Amino acid sequence: MLTRAEQKEQRYRLILSEALRLFVTRGYNETKISDIASAANMSMGLMFHYFSSKEQLYVELVKESTEQTRVPREFEYSGPLDYFEKYLEMLFACSKSDPVMFDRFVLLSQARRNPDSPEEAKEIAMQTDTIEQSAKIIRLGQFSGLFRAGDAYALSVAFWRSVQGIMEGIAKDPQSPLPQAEWLIDIIKNQAKD
Repeated sequence: MLTRAEQKEQRYRLILSEALRLFVTRGYNETKISDIASAANMSMGLMFHYFSSKEQLYVELVKESTEQTRVPREFEYSGPLDYFEKYLEMLFACSKSDPVMFDRFVLLSQARRNPDSPEEAKEIAMQTDTIEQSAKIIRLGQFSGLFRAGDAYALSVAFWRSVQGIMEGIAKDPQSPLPQAEWLIDIIKNQAKD
């Protein structure tokens, strides 16, 4: 039999899990706190015992998602091309072992783009924006001829929006196959070097 503390933690996790699913499929605006309570099979009163508002719940999910999606970025790499290869390999491996990772990426993207997202959630979600960091690495790769010529920031946007689109697609259809990392790297890679 579960202790009271274990039951409380279990309910807390259930709320977060159901809220994540609803926010990803319906969006922040269309998800009501009553929808989350119903999905978690609990009363509104009990729900408010854990979270005082939809905004607080959303911010907590964005914080947790930021931490969870940060894990794949903590690795060593030997150069610009190796950075992108290892990042994608680790991201896809994490996503296979934790399918909720796809939902977390979608949630963070929605938090950054939705003008109605709570300001605190937007600020937290922006911490995971890798476009500028990747643009710097692309510039290094361009200097050595590994990556195609052009605006490094625009190449970074094309690369990461493609990754984001894949993550969103798999979040909606978990049976979709993951692409090979090299297919995505071809977006930025100098094809003349092959």
